[in-house]
Amino acid sequence: MEVLRVQRVASESKDASIPAMFVRSETEQPGITTVQGVNLEVPVIDFSNPNQEKVLREVYEASKDWGMFQIVNHEIPSQLITNLQGVGKEFFELPQEEKEVYAKIEGSESLEGYGTKLSKDVNGKKGWVDHLFHVIWPPSSINYRFWPKNPPSYREVNEEYSKHLRGVVDKLMKSMSIGLGLEGNELKEYAGGDDMIHLLKINYYPPCPCPDLVLGVPQHTDMSYITILVPNEVQGLQAFRDGHWYDVKYVPNALVIHIGDQMEILSNGKYKAVLHRTTVKENETRMSWPVFIEPKGEHVVGPHPKLVNEDNPPKYKTKKYKDYAYCKLNKTPQ
Repeated sequence: MEVLRVQRVASESKDASIPAMFVRSETEQPGITTVQGVNLEVPVIDFSNPNQEKVLREVYEASKDWGMFQIVNHEIPSQLITNLQGVGKEFFELPQEEKEVYAKIEGSESLEGYGTKLSKDVNGKKGWVDHLFHVIWPPSSINYRFWPKNPPSYREVNEEYSKHLRGVVDKLMKSMSIGLGLEGNELKEYAGGDDMIHLLKINYYPPCPCPDLVLGVPQHTDMSYITILVPNEVQGLQAFRDGHWYDVKYVPNALVIHIGDQMEILSNGKYKAVLHRTTVKENETRMSWPVFIEPKGEHVVGPHPKLVNEDNPPKYKTKKYKDYAYCKLNKTPQ
């Protein structure tokens, strides 16, 4: 049975009609629900600022008040990010049958592989996106079956990016830990230490003849502790703020950071997971490269013991991450 891929639907939808399964209700359509003409200026943090106290404070405040921020001067070379984008784009431009070699395994609990559907469709509606998932760290969790062999430099570029990314993760975790009143290493250790999974996703949003009616990815919070996202230059990320949807301002060479559900849980609600979604364009392809920093499936996540007391009881259940993820992806109560 042939699987529906959005890239193919897009190539066959040159006129102004698209299949009804992609058309959102009026309460979701970005043409109706987006605040027009305003770019949301989420906090931009200079990671190289010699005043590290200021960096720490800015990370804390953005995690608490926004659940989202962008970091610049993060020590990941811009050429490496360009290379990461280049090899990902090359993969999605391969013939369809080459991409299908990396398709998700039917019935597998893993998210890894090339695919279109991620979570249970709400009201039978589909997102205007195809994707590729694979783990890039730690080595013991990597399955190279899902890493494209074409383009030939794909593996080398992704391994190099993974190496640089770990420094960013450590600095973010340390800042967020101190912000909560913990020791610098306590948050990361409680979250799983060096066993935390770094799960890369490449999103490919092809051009759409009626972008005001569809969403790339519908509104959601990420399941991760934090998500570190590289976008391409095509606008598409939106965040929910003060009851409205806004386009998030694109900042060249910045990494976009999302606070995810597990960090909200771990901080007992001090840090807030950001509600966001993505839109698509009529004549341009949008792509993004989020890396989800998350626990291993068996890791138990709950509010950090030092952040809970009689005056501040736990606001969230403590459970294995795999159980949390199952409920979230299948839209069942936690």
